[in-house]
Amino acid sequence: MSPTRRTFFKHLSLGGLSLWLSPACGETLAATVEKLPRNAPANKGVSSEAILRFLEAVDKQGFELHSFMMLRQGEVVAEAWWDPYGPDFIHTMYSMSKSFTSTAVGLAVAEGKLSVEDKVVSFFPDDLPVTVSENLAALRVKDLLTMSVGNEKEPTQTVVKSENWVRTFLAQPISHKPGTVFMYNSAATYMCSAIVQKVTGQKILDYLTPRLFVPLGIAGMTWESCPKGINTGGWGLSVQTEALAKFGQLYLQKGEWNGKRILPAAWVAEAAAFHIQQPGDDKPDRPKANNDWLQGYGYQFWRCQHGNFRGDGAFGQFTIVLPEQEAVIVMTSENKNMQGQLDLVWEHLLPAMSGPSPATDAALATKTKSLNLPPDKGSAESPNMERVSGKVFTLAENPMGLTAVTLVFQGNTCVFTARSSKGPHVIACGIERWQKGITAFPETPPRLISGGKPPTQITSKVAASATWTDENTLVMTWRYYETPHHDTVTCRFDGDTVSLTFLNSITAMNPKAKDARPVLTGKVGAE
Repeated sequence: MSPTRRTFFKHLSLGGLSLWLSPACGETLAATVEKLPRNAPANKGVSSEAILRFLEAVDKQGFELHSFMMLRQGEVVAEAWWDPYGPDFIHTMYSMSKSFTSTAVGLAVAEGKLSVEDKVVSFFPDDLPVTVSENLAALRVKDLLTMSVGNEKEPTQTVVKSENWVRTFLAQPISHKPGTVFMYNSAATYMCSAIVQKVTGQKILDYLTPRLFVPLGIAGMTWESCPKGINTGGWGLSVQTEALAKFGQLYLQKGEWNGKRILPAAWVAEAAAFHIQQPGDDKPDRPKANNDWLQGYGYQFWRCQHGNFRGDGAFGQFTIVLPEQEAVIVMTSENKNMQGQLDLVWEHLLPAMSGPSPATDAALATKTKSLNLPPDKGSAESPNMERVSGKVFTLAENPMGLTAVTLVFQGNTCVFTARSSKGPHVIACGIERWQKGITAFPETPPRLISGGKPPTQITSKVAASATWTDENTLVMTWRYYETPHHDTVTCRFDGDTVSLTFLNSITAMNPKAKDARPVLTGKVGAE
């Protein structure tokens, strides 16, 4: 791989590891981003035809991908973004964050700051319950990493509702001997983050920056924090797709990057190895051998079919490492059926590396440039457009704190404005096309899990569109393209009244669920 440029940094070797530091104390760290090398699939023995079949299957089976990259022998042989997503934007990783947290633990172990055999209680003497049970006393860092804490009930939702997540986690009952029973546990990963911060004095985002992100040429990453200022660890990281590809390639190369040791090879092997078996048996529609959630678990990495391993996050944020094929496959998406998404990888992309195909690489390039998530289309016009355009609909009192809305139609754009005591929230929607902007609309974007107390204003990049489904109903789609999610906002006009109904894409996956936001009602001229 070609060397990555690093400007304004000096190199330090610490215990055989590569570390990049800013030259002036207190100076902000930043990486010079340089893309991974690119090559045609045929030059790396990869079938363009098989990749095309994968992309066609994604579309045919209704999977929503936002990005896709495939590397072979350290070079990108295929990449795609579905507009309005793009290569320059970060994307919410959800539990894909866990593999980065594991990496922070590995670096801290390499620097002698802790051991995976250390007892968790030793790090937090001031946050222990009055009575420390035998199982809590026995809990090791390794048990956090392998999701084998021993809780009877997954504690994350209880933990994130508190002010002191560490104290709340340590107060949860541990029914099973640590290290013996697997149960997915995002709060356990948070504890790994808290431990690294305890022994290094830095949030894991700051700790990883000179040790991982800068050497790999990754920039722009963000990570949510708990109320005590500790990165959430088990979720909350946002990075670009290419950052995932570099991360996977680092693990494929056993911790080396451009000839320098970034992560100990022994840690890479240990993190990716089988440590504990998840509970589960054969099912009528899926044998255990074909279930990618029953192949064993490592240190915040899942074992996969065919001897591979991966990091993954909710809705299909994947970094898949295929050592035998010298390949890495990464995807960001919003899908409920993550196993089905992986099935397409094994069906099409795994055999793609058996050799080039008759299909030309140019055909694949043409396909990837045309991919998009099309906005909904009904009708671009309604007889009611002129009547409602510019009218102020005063809203009934509501918990979102919104007081009035207006919609202004001009050309191929609808400008939606909601007013509150904090000021106007404006979202410009393209009529049956995406129009990009920024919004701090209340209770957006949709979130699967809270990162503690969110800021009072969260500004999000949004691509918005609008269409009329009938002459009285305007449907807006607000796609938050640095997350997997979107909102559907339905405006129904009846005389001089309007109602606004919200449905986020997480809730929409469950037909029995209902969006937590109220239906807003308004009337022209009402006080």
